[in-house]
Amino acid sequence: MEWETVIGLEIHAQLLTNSKIFSGASTAFGAEPNTQACAIDLGFPGVLPVLNETAVSMAIKFGLSVDAEISKKSVFARKNYFYPDLPKGYQISQFELPIVGKGHINVELENGETKRINITRAHLEEDAGKSLHEDFAGCTGVDLNRAGTPLLEIVSEPDMRSAKEAVAYLKAIHSLVRYLEICDGNMQEGSFRCDANVSVRPKGQEKLGTRAELKNINSFRYVERAINFEVERQIALIENGGTIAQETRLYDPAKHETRSMRSKEEANDYRYFPDPDLLPLVITEDMIERAKNDMPELPQQKRDRFMEQYSLSIYDADVLVSSRHMAIYFETVVSQSGAQAKLVANWVTGDLLAALNKENIDISDSPVSTLHLAKLIERISDNTISGKLAKTIFEALWNQEGDVDHIIDKKGLKQVTDLGAIEILIDTILADNPEHVAQYRSGKEKLFGFFVGLAMKSSGGKMNPQQLNELLKKKLAI
Repeated sequence: MEWETVIGLEIHAQLLTNSKIFSGASTAFGAEPNTQACAIDLGFPGVLPVLNETAVSMAIKFGLSVDAEISKKSVFARKNYFYPDLPKGYQISQFELPIVGKGHINVELENGETKRINITRAHLEEDAGKSLHEDFAGCTGVDLNRAGTPLLEIVSEPDMRSAKEAVAYLKAIHSLVRYLEICDGNMQEGSFRCDANVSVRPKGQEKLGTRAELKNINSFRYVERAINFEVERQIALIENGGTIAQETRLYDPAKHETRSMRSKEEANDYRYFPDPDLLPLVITEDMIERAKNDMPELPQQKRDRFMEQYSLSIYDADVLVSSRHMAIYFETVVSQSGAQAKLVANWVTGDLLAALNKENIDISDSPVSTLHLAKLIERISDNTISGKLAKTIFEALWNQEGDVDHIIDKKGLKQVTDLGAIEILIDTILADNPEHVAQYRSGKEKLFGFFVGLAMKSSGGKMNPQQLNELLKKKLAI
């Protein structure tokens, strides 16, 4: 039997507010445990929550970016459940009337196709604290610093049909919230994570299969691996006569498996009801207009502009706009160097990105500044150095050995452009290799690369390639 995979994602994006969604406590990451949780976060009796206006503005911006309905009236509800890291015994969230309604986002797939993924809703809620197991023998520690941090939960329709589609959608949302500057997208710190609802059904069947929820996955690679494992598990279970339980499962990357955590709750299990301490949230036209005026150029708009303004390929434009900081870096280097955009794109998406990925560094923290890369590209353009020598200089820049001109002088990397010097070197090489010269002139033109290689080796890579090729062709034609 052929099976079809059905996937929906619930993405949790921590919002970049300085204080929590219902209290004035700090949201800064990395403080000592339980030093940033006030009486409201701890659920003390008699305390009252006050809604963070900035969190509301950020939710509106997200809604506008995915062409979604913005609810003029939304309601906060109490979602009742008990965990050690949820001191009140309930979470303030939204249920029937979320702040952001139906929307959509277009996702670029690996095969070049564009797929529309529909968004069911995006609602505001507070994050829970964090249970810590690693450093406590036989017991669990609880850090409530995260309790009350504002979350935007983005719920998709079950529109994805493979793990790769799910990752493409997740990356698109990740890029979007960073462009909007509403979330830092740091998956290692848990500020951007997702739950994946996965089910399978016979191909052609309309009815959805029973789903399992894979909880709190915080890397693109683990999302893909977890979904693929779960799909295989469900298909094998069904084909062997078993049934899928609706449950929440945890993905263990070390063992590459999912395992059951608990049976999956339904909405009625949470006993939602409107929070009596919070009035309904009314969104005015003025609030929406302010959010519109604060909107940046979004990734797809920027990609289209890069292709038109800089004559870049779809591939180059996609890579450059995948990160807002990378797009800014690219345009800054173009303006500072005055070089062809394609040459700048090659360096940013090539050597620079490779070095950043190797060291796991974000481009905003690059050791090679835009000024340094601009100067390096200038020196290639004015023939001071060759492209090959530029790679040596880039490595020195990465290691912070000085500015471009200092490195060129210190290492003696200036390109030889003196035609007389080039001619002397060519004459020497041809005189030392008469047999190869004769073979070339008899028709073995592939030997041209042999002579170029000898010239470059003899000069330490300092010959101007264009001048060398032109003069060498003339000498060999005699």
